[in-house]
Order: sequence, then C-alpha cells, then structure tokens
Amino acid sequence: MASTQEKATHCCIPKTNDDIKNNKAPRPPPPSSSTKVLQNWSVALVSGSNPSEDTISKRASMATLIRPVEPISDPPATNTTTSKGISIMPRAQTSHPLDPLSAAEISVAVATVRAAGKTPEVRDSMRFIEVALVEPEKHVVALADAYFFPPFQPSLIPRTKGGPVIPSKLPPRQARLVVYNKRSNETSIWIVELSEVHAATRGGHHRGKVISSKVVPDVQPPMDAMEYAECEAVVKDFPPFREAMKKRGIEDMDLVMVDPWCVGYHSDADAPTRRLAKPLIFCRTESDCPIENGYARPVEGIHVLVDMQNMVVIEFEDRKLVPLPPADPLRNYTAGETRGGVDRSDVKPLQIIQPEGPSFRVSGNFVEWQKWNFRIGFTPREGLVIYSVAYVDGSRGRRPIAHRLSFVEMVVPYGDPNEPHYRKNAFDAGEDGLGKNAHSLKKGCDCLGYIKYFDAHFTNFTGGVETIENCVCLHEEDHGILWKHQDWRTGLAEVRRSRRLTVSFICTVANYEYGFFWHFYQDGKIEAEVKLTGILSLGALQPGETRKYGTTIAPGLYAPVHQHFFVARMDMAVDCKPGEAFNQVVEVNLKVEEPGKNNVHNNAFYAEEELLKSELQAMRDCDPLSARHWIVRNTRNVNRTGQLTGFKLVPGSNCLPLAGSEAKFLRRATFLKHNLWVTPYSREEMHPGGEFPNQNPRVGEGLATWVKKNRSLEEADIVLWYVFGVTHIPRLEDWPVMPVERIGFMLMPHGFFNCSPAVDVPPSATDLELKDTDIATKPIQNGIIAKL
Repeated sequence: MASTQEKATHCCIPKTNDDIKNNKAPRPPPPSSSTKVLQNWSVALVSGSNPSEDTISKRASMATLIRPVEPISDPPATNTTTSKGISIMPRAQTSHPLDPLSAAEISVAVATVRAAGKTPEVRDSMRFIEVALVEPEKHVVALADAYFFPPFQPSLIPRTKGGPVIPSKLPPRQARLVVYNKRSNETSIWIVELSEVHAATRGGHHRGKVISSKVVPDVQPPMDAMEYAECEAVVKDFPPFREAMKKRGIEDMDLVMVDPWCVGYHSDADAPTRRLAKPLIFCRTESDCPIENGYARPVEGIHVLVDMQNMVVIEFEDRKLVPLPPADPLRNYTAGETRGGVDRSDVKPLQIIQPEGPSFRVSGNFVEWQKWNFRIGFTPREGLVIYSVAYVDGSRGRRPIAHRLSFVEMVVPYGDPNEPHYRKNAFDAGEDGLGKNAHSLKKGCDCLGYIKYFDAHFTNFTGGVETIENCVCLHEEDHGILWKHQDWRTGLAEVRRSRRLTVSFICTVANYEYGFFWHFYQDGKIEAEVKLTGILSLGALQPGETRKYGTTIAPGLYAPVHQHFFVARMDMAVDCKPGEAFNQVVEVNLKVEEPGKNNVHNNAFYAEEELLKSELQAMRDCDPLSARHWIVRNTRNVNRTGQLTGFKLVPGSNCLPLAGSEAKFLRRATFLKHNLWVTPYSREEMHPGGEFPNQNPRVGEGLATWVKKNRSLEEADIVLWYVFGVTHIPRLEDWPVMPVERIGFMLMPHGFFNCSPAVDVPPSATDLELKDTDIATKPIQNGIIAKL
C-alpha cells in the first residue's frame, strides 16, 4: 500500500498547505520519504449534486490547511539508482516493518520465486495467488516505533543495565507467497527476504533471497479473477451449454453472465485433488440501460462443473427447463431515465467544509488524530488492517490498546435446500480475498469531506503487479451529540458535538458489496462496522410456484433466505508494551437479586464477573437478556479507584447459524458455532477456518482445533475472535439494489481512564458565539428559577 499521487476530480480537490495559504497552484510533494505527508489530500464537499467550476474555485481558497507532521530525520542517503539506471528502494529502515509491500517489493518477490523454479516448465506453470508481508515479531515493531519511525517512543523497549543498545538498522523485510502450480495442481508457500528492492519488470535485476519453500498437500488456494474470467469464456463456448441457452430463447452469448462459485466440500467428489467450480448462470435483458442488471434473470436447471486447473467443462447436464423470468421493469438502478424512471428533485446539496483542514495528520501509514494513533495496513485476503492502536493519555503517555485489528473471514450460507442454492456458502475472504476484490474509490467517491487515500498493490494470477488506487479512505465525520447537560437552576448548558475518524474500504464479491469500517471516537471508543449492500442472489420460479425458503421479489423471481457472518480478529494489548502478556478476559452478566433481605423492594440487580481462565471456557455466545459483554483487562495496571484498567467488547445485534449441526458447510466453518473465542497469541494462528478453506475436506480446522489445547488465559497475550452475523430475510424493498444494512460491535474503555476522556473536547465556535449572545442579552425564563 502506498499514498497515491495528488488527484482532482469533480468531487475531490487536493492542495497542500502552502498552496492554499499563498493561493498558488498545487506543487509536487518534496522528494524526502519522511516529508511525503500531504500526498493525495482530497476534498469531497457536496453530496447530492455536482458542484460547478465556479463553486469549486470559490471553495478552493479555503480547501485545506492541513498541519503536516513534524519533519522526521531521514537516515543517511544512499544511492537510489544503479549503474544501469534501475531505480532502487532505499534501505530497509525507510519502510516500517508493518508497511504493506510496495509494488517494487512484490515484483522482486515474484521474480525471486520464479527464478528458483527448477525447470522452465515449472516456472511457466507458476500462478501467484497471494504475495503479502511477513509481519515481524512484536519486538521488531517495538524497535521500529522506538527509534526509527513515529511515534518515536523509546519507552517501548524494556530497560536494561547500561541503557538500551540502539541498532543501526532493522532486519530485512520478508514476503510470503502462495503459489499454485497449474501443471501439477500443487500449492506451495515461499518466504523471500527482500534486502534491496529494484523496481524492475520481469526478467530484470532483483535482490531477493528464498528463505524457505514447502508444498502444502491436500489443499486448494483461493480462486483468482483471471480464473473466473477464463471460466466464463470456457462455459459460454461449450456447445451443449449454448444449445441449452438456445432452448431458453437466448442465442446472444454476450447477454449471458457466468459467475463461478467454489464448490465447497460436500462429498469426496469435491476433494482438493481437483480444482473445481460450479458456476451460477444469469442472463441480461437487451436494453439501453448503461448497467443492465443481469442478476434479475437467473438461469436454473443447468448443471455445470468446471475443472479450473485445465479449464475444461467436465460435467454438464440440462436437468430441468425452467423458463427465464420475464424482464422486471423495476430491475435496474441507474440514474433517472436510464433505468426508465425519474429521480427525486428535492435533494439539496449537503456541504462538508473544514476551512482549516482536517484534524488528523499522516506520515506514511502512521495516523495521528486527536489522542489516537495507529498504522494502516492492507492484505490481499483481509483488506484493511489496523496496527499499533494507542491513545495518548496526558501524563500517562501513549497507552497501547491493540496490536492488530482486522476482519479475517466471512461466510454466507443460504437456507434453501434446493439446487443450486444449497451449495451457496461462500467463504469470501478465504476463497476469494476481500482485499483483492476492493474498489478503487476513484470510480465512486464514497466519502465526504477532506479525504486521505491509500493505494493497495497486489500480484495478479500470472505474477504481474496491479494497483488499486484510492483503495482505503481516511476521513473525519460529524457524529451528533458527544455529551450535554443543562443546569435547571441556572439555565446554563454545556454541549459538545462528537466527531469520529473513519478508516474504510469497500469490496465487491460477485453480487454483494461489503464496506468495512473502523471508527475512532473522542471518548475512547472504537467501533467496527460492516455495511452490506449490492444485489440479491436470486432464483427462478416456475409459473405459479412459491417457495417457503425465500421471498418472491417479482414474477418468476425469488430471493432465498441467507445469513452473513463476519469474524473480527483482535490482537489486544491493553496497557501492554510489546512483549508483555498481562491481559485477561472477564465475562460480565447482569444478575437479578433473589427476593429476600437483600432485595426487599424486588428491584435489585447487579453485574457479576467471571474470569475466563482457559480456551475451552472462553467459547461464549451473546446473551442480550443478561447484557453480556466481555472485558479485556490489564492484570498489573490500575486506575485511580484501584480497579484494573480495561477495554470491553460490547456486542451489537447478532445471531448464530440456523443450519443444522450436520450442515456440510459447518465442517469448514466450525468457528461459527460460538460468538466469541479467545486464544493466547500465536503467530501462526491467523485464519479461523484454516488458511485454505476452499474444498477443505478436514473437519474443524482452525479455531476449533487450536482451542483443544486449552491453553491458559489467566495472564496472557490475548487474541479475541468475535463472530457476528445478520440473518437476511429479503424484502421487496431490497430490490433492485439493497439499501445498506449495518452490523458491528464496540470496543469501549472500561476503567481505562480516570474520568471521561471526552470532557476536554472544546465547544464549537458557533456554540461559543451563541452562548456569549444568550448570556448577554437574554433573561432567564425558567419559571422554577423565578420562584426560587
């Protein structure tokens, strides 16, 4: 991931501080890596209308007055070009150990692995599923944050006699590659050390070193977009398929959509000895609409099985002639007349203006806002990752809260037992990759206000590097009232508005869109939120047919019931420096006091705490009737009342799988059986269903297996795995495109501070002006006060 270059669109107007102060045209950023702080500042001012050029020019004069991060001294300069003129990435400590791999690093990693192939055939058959950073041990991160990168906090390093030994450089970065051999159907994992990276294309000079490589037996890696495109072409060119479509009145294959779905694992026929896909078929209606909704016409009755290794159709059967649903006049969702409708005309512009610029500061991937600071990362599988979350708490300094936050898996099981819907149980992270399916926000500005964008870099299937520009969005949002109180005796009131910092990305997996958000609040809360939108996955009905497993959306068209589950992995570090393991988890339930001498009025209830001492004890479910929540506490740090400091996990709305315990998809998704799992930190334990859920024949791989060790949690480096879901019973109002549905949870300080951390938020300028006016000119009108 990298900061993008400055851009300007109809809704994004970037400028630097000096440009705005001097009313000059934007200048290119300075070359020093430490001062590339203001790249790609953008402003999206207006929602609901396109501002004119005059409006933009008027706003430009007050567009951004962004305070840059204090200059950071660069390490001694090194040559940045070779004698052959190949550009070289500066030495290792110019990239933080947690920074995502750059495009140059990915190129070198791929070239190094390809060069290590024993024969030309092996090299040519290599397909690159994923290239990601090998995240270093926590003590390396502490070393970087202490002496090489912000926050420059030497106290992160344990004290030693004679003082700390400051190294001259950090260890080399490493890349981890998942490689699929298309010839042998083998999956291998490679570790490559990146000592000095040259931005060279395939065949160019590189300086990578293979540290290790191993073949992983009996697995299939995630599918790739290139495979999906090739699969669609193969199916559409298959003569029996064309004949089956002709029976349904379709001869133009350009109208046909083939969505390959992983087969999952239902029997030995789905074993990973073959790389398989079972596509779903849809057909667009001929129209003048620029985005014709092909999902409005599902094609049912056709069974197709594709060998994705050799890219051939190996099974085909036209089992049942189900007529195509008639063209629904309400199927499209583009603007106005292009969809055959009329847009509402009474939406006035909503302007988001910050005349002094945003309150956050960015240096590379390090973000500071109010008293929060953290690092932004990105992986092909998880997408957005938040590292090193901490809060600067006055004289207590920078206090860690979490080492790593991310969404590591999601599962979407459908509730219709009929073909093909019973096979719909997508593992969208493990089978496809949330990060690799992320949007470039250049194609649709999803945020308002002053925006900092980050790019993301990936390898494609053949080893080339692709960049998603404007992939991650960072911006501030107004969030209503933060706190308020009015003294009824004097009539005087104090009120503060809430503001939050939002980091987000959005991805599309086939028909659905998912927005993943981390919100940071001024009162010390962290909110994780997922926004679901997109298009329903539909089925076709025979004339006069209805099904109890879904909702009829239009004539001949129905939407099956289904669930969406997400897994957040939170490597907590509440008041813990790197290397410390002083956290524990307490479950809190509200209890009603039994009637008797302690409850003579029958009104008593209290909070009861239970320490979760081991992994098996910590497999827990939500219970809204007892207001159940969980607190991660530091066992050695107390607040002013002597209580242990902590952060609590507060569930939002949630559910558990409604499928029976023997449902096939639960073999691979045993982690869905509980809402909370707790494990001690282990560097290898990253994926709750195992690293390769695609066609996985093993039962309970991942979390369900790890916790059988029943490790102690009484004082440990705690990792929370929170599973949250929504049961979707489709409505007609979800068609043709679903309004956003929100789901998530909160991390809230619980005894972490000595009082409200939001009490020092200043009143807004307008509040101060109104208060001065009211006190000076308005007598107190309160009748009670008059009597007093």
